[in-house]
Amino acid sequence: MTILIIAAMTARPPARARPSGPRRPRQIVALGGGGFTEEPDNPALDHYVLDATGIERPRICFLPTAGGDNNSYIVKFYGAFSGGHCIPSHLPLFNRKIDDVRSVLLSQDVIYVGGGNTVNLLAVWRAHGIDTVLREAWEKGVVLAGLCAGSMCWFEGGVTASYGTRIEPLHGGLGLLPGTNCPHYRQRRDAYLDAMKDGLSPGLAADDGVALHFVDRRLAAVVSSRADRSAYRVGLAGDRLIEAPLRPVVLAPGQGSSAARRASAAGEEVRPALAAAL
Repeated sequence: MTILIIAAMTARPPARARPSGPRRPRQIVALGGGGFTEEPDNPALDHYVLDATGIERPRICFLPTAGGDNNSYIVKFYGAFSGGHCIPSHLPLFNRKIDDVRSVLLSQDVIYVGGGNTVNLLAVWRAHGIDTVLREAWEKGVVLAGLCAGSMCWFEGGVTASYGTRIEPLHGGLGLLPGTNCPHYRQRRDAYLDAMKDGLSPGLAADDGVALHFVDRRLAAVVSSRADRSAYRVGLAGDRLIEAPLRPVVLAPGQGSSAARRASAAGEEVRPALAAAL
């Protein structure tokens, strides 16, 4: 029964006119971890992603590629997004049944990328031409979002467990955002810092439960679903590593809408607190 339900949800939604008006900003919401995958009882970050569209009932398409299109992951997505507050669908690629994936993705308001193996994700996307479509969707104002692999993929690179048990440098991300990214920062901090010492580009790191919201490649907001979490700008100053905290706004229930819309309209970039030399 579950498989039949999932198959039905992959059908292409009927065409819909996009809201008219000024150009929609290019937005990416990159989660260090959390969301429906890790916090099923705390939808704050997922609601924030939906609210970034500015649409009352947005269309959201889940790309479970990094998890190998795992059925249980897809069911979990529908469990989180089927409450009537949005129109969910998903796009499988390992057993692809849709010819015109471009039309499907460009008809969305949000494209949400799940976690898993980042190297496999990028390889499959490039084989199917999804990388090109995602850039087009971003340019048209579709909100791109995701956690772990679905966070790092938007950057130039980062560190990943895609190659086995060790955390190793990753290059060749989509490059929609400059620099590198490290999700799950508390668990991967040492590997990220070591990779940077060996030449990995500077970047942004986020703990589980923290989201980095970019508007037109500018870091417009840092938000969190829980207290005692943070994000960081990490880089080199000469031969010293610098870790600069970016304190997030902790989202209260119902706050996602106003916070997301303020971020998309803000003109200033989030600035770090005092940096620490390591």
